[in-house]
This record gives sequence, C-alpha cells and structure tokens, in this order.
Amino acid sequence: MLTNDQLDLWDRAHFLHPSTAFGQHSRGESPTRIVKRASGVFIEDRDGNRLLDAFAGLYCVNVGYGRTEIAEAIAAQAHELSYYHSYVGHGTEASITLARMVAERAPAHMNKVYFGLGGSDANETNVKLVWYIQNVLGRPEKRKIISRWRGYHGSGLITGSMTGLVPFHNKFGLPLPEVVHTEAPYYFRRPDPAMSEADFTAHCAAELEALIEREGADTIGAFIGEPLLGTGGIVPPPAGYWDAIQPILKKHDILLITDEVVTGFGRMGTMMGSDHYGITPDIITIAKGLTSAYAPLSGSIVSDDLARILEEGTDKFGPFGHGWTYSAHPIGAAAGVANLQLIDSLGLVENAGETGAYFRRAMADALSDHRFVGDVRGDGMLAAVELQRDPDARVDFDAGEKVTAQVVAEMVRRGVIARAMPQGEIIGFAPPLCLNRTEADTIVAARRDGRDAVTPLFSRGLVGARAARAPGLPDADLTGLTVAALPRRGLQQP
Repeated sequence: MLTNDQLDLWDRAHFLHPSTAFGQHSRGESPTRIVKRASGVFIEDRDGNRLLDAFAGLYCVNVGYGRTEIAEAIAAQAHELSYYHSYVGHGTEASITLARMVAERAPAHMNKVYFGLGGSDANETNVKLVWYIQNVLGRPEKRKIISRWRGYHGSGLITGSMTGLVPFHNKFGLPLPEVVHTEAPYYFRRPDPAMSEADFTAHCAAELEALIEREGADTIGAFIGEPLLGTGGIVPPPAGYWDAIQPILKKHDILLITDEVVTGFGRMGTMMGSDHYGITPDIITIAKGLTSAYAPLSGSIVSDDLARILEEGTDKFGPFGHGWTYSAHPIGAAAGVANLQLIDSLGLVENAGETGAYFRRAMADALSDHRFVGDVRGDGMLAAVELQRDPDARVDFDAGEKVTAQVVAEMVRRGVIARAMPQGEIIGFAPPLCLNRTEADTIVAARRDGRDAVTPLFSRGLVGARAARAPGLPDADLTGLTVAALPRRGLQQP
C-alpha cells in the first residue's frame, strides 16, 4: 500500500485542488488530508484520525456515509449498463425512474426534469432555458438575470457571475454583464440596526423594485435565489421575504429560479426548501441531496407552463440544442433512486426538522451569550455562528486575523469538522440528515474541560500576536468561544 508520504508528494506535485492556494499547497506550506473511509456522520483519514463531519462533505452527504444500499445500486448498474447517453430520446430504467421520483417530490406544478452532473452545470442549463424560452416567446431582450449579493450558484462563467461573493469574481473578469445583483436578505447585516425584520424585508423589496426600474423589466429574464443563503453565510430570509419578492417578479413577468442544490431533498425538514418558505418557482436547481454525493448528478426541474413553451419551441425550431455527455448518467441515476428511497425509509426529512431544531437550540444555548458571538442562526439541519470583535458596537474582526479559520482548525484537532465560510467570520454547520441527538451534543454540548481545551486558541495568538483592544473591552481573547463546539479528542461513535 502507498504510504501517506508518497501520496502527499504526488498530491502536492500533481493535484490542483478547488478553492486552494496553489502555491502554498505545492510548497507544502498548507495542511492536507487524505481521507480513507467513512461511516454514518464520521470520516477517517489515512492516519487514523476519526472526525465527525458536521458539514456533510459540502452539504451533500445527506443520508450519511457508508450506505451499502446505494453502493450496491451503483455496482449493479455498472455491471448491467455502465453508460449510455440520453440524447434524442434515449434513456435507462434508472434515469426514467429517477425522473418520476423527482417529479413526485417536487411542487405539484413541476413535472419534468433535465439531468446534469453538478449544481454549476444545472444553473448554466437554467440560464439557457430562460434565454431559450424568452426567445420562443419573442422577447430576446429579456436576457438579464437578477441574483443577490452573497448568493452562491456555482463557479462557472454565468454561474460564477450569479454567485454574489467577491472571491468568485476576483481576477476572472466576472460578473458578466448579463448578471446584476440586488440586496442580500441578510438581516444581521441590515443597513440600520433599528430596522425590524418587516422593515428590512420592505427594504429588500424596494431595492429589487429600484433595480428593475434602473435596468428595465423588458431586459430581465429571471431572478435566481436560494431559499436561504447557503455558502454566503447560512442566512435564513427575514420574515415575509419571499412573500414580498414573488409578487414583484410576477408583476414584471420575471421568471423565478430557486437554487435548491443545498436545500433540496430534506435539509429544511421539508422535501424542498420551496415548500418550507412558500415559494412557487418556475425552475428548481437540484444536485447535492439528489444522490447524497455517492455519484455526481444534478437536475433542473421545470414548471408545467415552461415545459409547454419548451415543447412549442422545439416544434417550431427543431431539437433543443443543449446537452452534456453525462446528462442522466445511469450510474448517477441509480445512486439517485437508491438515495431517495433511503431518505423516505429512514425518515430523514422528518429527522432533519426535529433533530435540526434540537441542534440549533443547543448551539444557541451554548454560544449566544459569548461576547464575541454576534449571531447564531439557521433553519432545518443548517446552522451558523458569526463572530465579531464587539457585537454590541457591530465591530468586526479584521479579515487578516483569520479568526474563523483558526477556530475551525482547532475544532478539527478536537474531532469535529465545520466550515469557515467565505467572505466573513462565519462558522458553518450542515451535518448529514441522519444526525442523532447524541451526535448533535458531540458538536455543541459544553464540556467541563472545554474552556481549558481552547486555551491554545488565544495563547498561540488566534486573533493576532495579541489582539487589539476592542472598544470598551479588555484585551480580546476567545476564551470559551468553542466550549460547546469542541468535543474532546478520541470520541467514540455513539
């Protein structure tokens, strides 16, 4: 068997990793982990470190790791038919069955799905669907897409443009001119602290109306939004947000794409995030939870009204000129069928709602009163903790201090994986939907020795060699910050 050292050398010499500082990685200046096996909510690396994955990979291993039912479905499909394309009407039992299963779980007015491989390509497909539909309707000028700052919709050209996070634009010449951004529904970062949620919702709606007025409704084809912001900070919308936004879109004849790559198939405690927030979309993007990442697969679910326009368009103009080699790949589809069956049989949608609520309450109880915690938030099986130097004065840590990255690194040393979210000091949690209360307690329960366990965070200079004095506070440290989130090393699986 290859040793870790040999694999590490190959890794640094040959592997360009996503979202990685290439130079540091190549020179061996940044850590790496070679993952070997996983089961339930735990992963294990080649060095024997066993970690509770409180982010489900990248919000995607919804059913948990090591599900033999999905592995066996993949193997059986590979033995019987490893691949055939889905062009010009070709299909497989797996892909056709999965299309039916997706339609059964989608909102009642949505019954057709186009399959791709990942969330980014699904959103690329969605934009092409919008442009095609507007052209069929004789409105080729309705081409712009409204997205939201801090939204995440992929890292391609159009999808990276729709993403409203600066790191995904820098040095790429993005966003493209077809994409414009409106206010993020991020109540914690509202422009006026005195605003109520209702005030802020009205502000977001007014900002959208003003953007449409500036750009011209006759140039805007669609609005895209996650039911709740995911990678932008795990931010639930303020009360009444979607009820305020949807009538504006309807008034201006702007299609609505809900990006459910994160929220689809149970994470909100409902089958779809659209159900949870009362959204009536024209197109839904699906991916991660579709197969729980056992194989790549994504999809674009279209409303019955749009499906009719697509049919009319191909009647007039010939076959739809769009496709991917691996669209509806039979191995991905077989994984999807087995995954959705497991979500149902294990009651994971219900568990996400019930255990997710317990998990979020425990997180809030443990951390809300800490002086460097500005916000503890979430919904369903999603939670986030946002850090500030002085929450009362709304004073943030300096970005260069990399507070969250160091907190998350300390959590890993103590057996738990969370995520340092981009563009902010935010710790994100998105455990597998099979998480139980004991495992939730492992992530958040306070330990008597927790305060001692996190001492290295500030003794090594977590907020700089010695953090600057925050206004009105003694010298800043993070004593107790992760008492609830850092279990002791060597925990055994319950």
